[in-house]
Amino acid sequence: MSPVPSKIQRRARRKRGIRKRILGSPSRPRLSVFRSLRHIYAQIIDDLSGRTLLAVSSVSPRIVGKSKAGGGNCEAAATVGRLLAEDAAKAGVRRVVFDRAGYAFHGRIRALADAARKGGLEF
Repeated sequence: MSPVPSKIQRRARRKRGIRKRILGSPSRPRLSVFRSLRHIYAQIIDDLSGRTLLAVSSVSPRIVGKSKAGGGNCEAAATVGRLLAEDAAKAGVRRVVFDRAGYAFHGRIRALADAARKGGLEF
């Protein structure tokens, strides 16, 4: 009899399943999201060359201090999404594949995605 998998192990399994189907290419890179209790991180990755094209997080100096609750709320996630979309436009990236990394699509993940879409990213 096997023990019940932990919350982290279940998310890791979902993440592996998602990554089997999602691949970032130069024409349509992958927008990967990581959510911790205090912060949220997003990066645009070209998986074929193994390069991170750009990254924005709630720890970056452009965001720190703008949100009352720090980086662990929907307001900070929306700011990260908006700044990511602006940086992507400057870098010439318009279309991406969204990789939610096993997280449910609600709360901070959804706030980041909606703000990135409003900023001009297509996914």
